[in-house]
Amino acid sequence: MSEGKTPARTTGAGPLAGVRVVELAGIGPGPFAAMLLADLGADVVRVDRPGGPGLGIDPAHDVTNRNKRSVVVDLKAPDGPARVLDLAERADVLIEGYRPGVAERLGVGPGDCHARNPRLVYGRMTGWGQEGPLAQRAGHDIGYIALTGTLGMIGAPDEPPAVPANLLGDYAGGSLYLVVGILAALHHARASGTGQVVDAAIVDGTAHLSSMIHGMLAAGGWQDRRGANLLDGGCPFYGTYETADGRYMAVGALEPRFYAEFMRLLGIPDLAPARDDMSRWPELREAVAARFKSRTRDEWTVVFDGSDACTAPVLSLREAPHHPHLAARGTFTDHGGITQPAPAPRFSATPTAVRTGPARPGGDTEAVTRDWDLPRRPDPAPNTATNPQ
Repeated sequence: MSEGKTPARTTGAGPLAGVRVVELAGIGPGPFAAMLLADLGADVVRVDRPGGPGLGIDPAHDVTNRNKRSVVVDLKAPDGPARVLDLAERADVLIEGYRPGVAERLGVGPGDCHARNPRLVYGRMTGWGQEGPLAQRAGHDIGYIALTGTLGMIGAPDEPPAVPANLLGDYAGGSLYLVVGILAALHHARASGTGQVVDAAIVDGTAHLSSMIHGMLAAGGWQDRRGANLLDGGCPFYGTYETADGRYMAVGALEPRFYAEFMRLLGIPDLAPARDDMSRWPELREAVAARFKSRTRDEWTVVFDGSDACTAPVLSLREAPHHPHLAARGTFTDHGGITQPAPAPRFSATPTAVRTGPARPGGDTEAVTRDWDLPRRPDPAPNTATNPQ
């Protein structure tokens, strides 16, 4: 394989085989959404910028670009928009993550694309959404989830809110909602012949994730503060505890029969009745914490192994792939020397796979031109164009 080329494909076409997706290169939730579509079998062509993304890692290790192909287009060059519109004309889906109005100014907005391809599903990924007072403001995951009330739910009551990496906003509230919207709009386009714009905003998706909590809040079953509720660490039998070696165990023994098993194996069954008396929860928490501190994480893992006590070791990123259950399921996979999560979910008739490693910027121009029957245009002159803003 020559330098700069995307690795050869392997088996595992997936249920979206035959679907063509154009991804206008960005960072965060857009690339992850496109990776998920690629994992499901779509032919995803990533349109990279000549200067590369404004924030990122070595392309050879960027797992969010696996199962994709890459071409390089300078959207600020005279022929740049035309190159993207050539792709959009032949695609089923286009994904962009610019600030509102930027794609239009560049000549690749929904109007331009739908003029060439009325069936196109045009997916827009932003933090604040396409409209509203903050639509034009810069932002990142932590700010988006802060305004939705979800960040304020996470963490101990006497400490600042805990930051859940960028999993809750970018990927759960952003990428996954964009993919759901794209698939729904694709279904509609195939039934009606009409494409549409999908406005996926991280604030909308993250707020939607808290639907059950809002219902509980309205019913009086949830207190609007951290560490005071059944599922936020306020409950002594739903949370994490430090072990003798400074590691942690996670406990989720909510149902009575699972709780009884947990207390028995922990060695303090006489305190089990404290479950039903919230005034005794501090006492219960202290006793549970003391027991966990008496042994190491691995020793407690053996104690709870094979039980229904709903108790598990808190593993690190490097430890997780080696857990017997995850190893047996193949939850993680090794491809090109990189250990990474395998595609999810799983399909009985159209299995998925990591077919290629991360696409190298511009490494597939010739193949994409041939496979998508694109017009032959002169190669653009190299430059160092910056990210569209």
